[in-house]
Amino acid sequence: MPSEEQSLLAEIDSRLAAGSVAEAVALSETALSGGIVDPFLFHLVAWDKARQRDFEGAYQLLQRGRAGAPDDPNLLLGLGTLLRMQGRVEAALEVLDSMLLTWPDNPQVHLEAGFTHEFGGALEVAARCYRRAVALDPGLAAGVAGLASVLARLGSIAEARAQVALALRLDSGNVTALIAQARCDLEARKPAEALATLAALGSRAEIGVEDRILVRGLEGDALGQLGRCDEAFAVYAASKALFAQVHGAPSHRGFVERILAAVEAGPAPVKTGSSSAPIRGHTFLLGFPRSGTTLVENILAGAPRVVAIEERPTLRSADVAFLSDDGGMAALARASESELDDHRAAYWERAAHFAGDLNGKLLVDMDPLKGIKLPLIARLFPEARIIFMQRDPREVVWSCFKTSFAPTAAAREFTTLEGTARHYDAIMRLTEASLERFPLAVHRLRYDRLVNDFDGETRALCAFLDIEWTPALREFASVAERRGVATASVSQVRKGLYDGTGQWRKYATQMEDVMPILMPWADRFGFLT
Repeated sequence: MPSEEQSLLAEIDSRLAAGSVAEAVALSETALSGGIVDPFLFHLVAWDKARQRDFEGAYQLLQRGRAGAPDDPNLLLGLGTLLRMQGRVEAALEVLDSMLLTWPDNPQVHLEAGFTHEFGGALEVAARCYRRAVALDPGLAAGVAGLASVLARLGSIAEARAQVALALRLDSGNVTALIAQARCDLEARKPAEALATLAALGSRAEIGVEDRILVRGLEGDALGQLGRCDEAFAVYAASKALFAQVHGAPSHRGFVERILAAVEAGPAPVKTGSSSAPIRGHTFLLGFPRSGTTLVENILAGAPRVVAIEERPTLRSADVAFLSDDGGMAALARASESELDDHRAAYWERAAHFAGDLNGKLLVDMDPLKGIKLPLIARLFPEARIIFMQRDPREVVWSCFKTSFAPTAAAREFTTLEGTARHYDAIMRLTEASLERFPLAVHRLRYDRLVNDFDGETRALCAFLDIEWTPALREFASVAERRGVATASVSQVRKGLYDGTGQWRKYATQMEDVMPILMPWADRFGFLT
């Protein structure tokens, strides 16, 4: 005769099999409070708390479970999921990569790795993880839907539609598959079909908040394609308001302003030190999100003996030491060469981790927001060359406002048009102040000129970087497809040159209030002539 514990565990399994997840969670909480210790119970209740964004409660439950079963796969998988939901992609991947060494044939681990890589923007890697998960478990609807999602985002529409159809055969209401279907319709310029799918999704009460944010953003895209711009703006605003509600108030602009104040008050750094790495050259590619940095990174990645890093935290050691508190910039100014050498070594270690062999190559470190870090760059790598991407600020701000980004400190600034514009203004003021004060070589590259005179602008860029121009630079779309693009610009870059000038004009009425912030920059950068 089964014990009371066995009966309760069997009942939990039965509720899960019937799809009564809330009831299974409630029974699991009862079991845990009654002293039943089972790793799966800790995992299930922790998952529910994480779903409700009680991350600390979820973490404590996982730790309680791991105290008795430190190597239990459910608890480790739960930890990886929790870290991903908190936006800690690198930490999550460390857990998952370790798990794959022990359980290489566990489809759930490959599935979660796919979720995590997709969340972090590494779409090609995510696709490989989803394919492996499905190969191990062909009936895994979440894996098929995940694959459809990344293929749609990559612009591989025919294959994405095939995977959508398969996912919906496995699970007719799969939210991820239906969102991928809407993406495919938008890509095919079928906004009415996309809007019908998205409206049906939006009416489903059980959809998670992250999916609801994404659905509303895509609804805005569909309405925009239909020319219903007032409605599109309202939907974009609702999506961003929900994002702000979930992910918290913005604080990044205040961080930028504090660095700017320190730059303006402090002395210009002395040009000392060198790269001390066996590289051919070193450049930082920056600007602002949606300004064209991804395009230029992939152009340069097609040149001989060039290696590019896409939005990676290469300066983390120096960030922690000099940008984490108000006294950091003063500490940077008085730092000894020995101390700076330690941070240089940490940089090159991380760069090699992300880029591979750097010996004899030109390193392109691309991150549109690394303009914030120019004070660090000037002290650590004064010989590095800076590429500063410039695009019409009206285009940039509108694109950042309407685009659905993964939750980051910067993305929280993009939840209103005014917040986006003021963040742009703060980054530009800091970047310009740094470039004026610090002894760095700078090449300003305008996106519109690059699109309209590709060969001329890339020849000038190659001359600045002291590398040979080659017609192969024109093949950046295939380079991007081969490398995988991890930013929101992925589908555009893979299609080829895309101008996009004037998109903001359809929303000129809504943007009137932010024009006093943006027009001085449009004038300064030459976009009013």
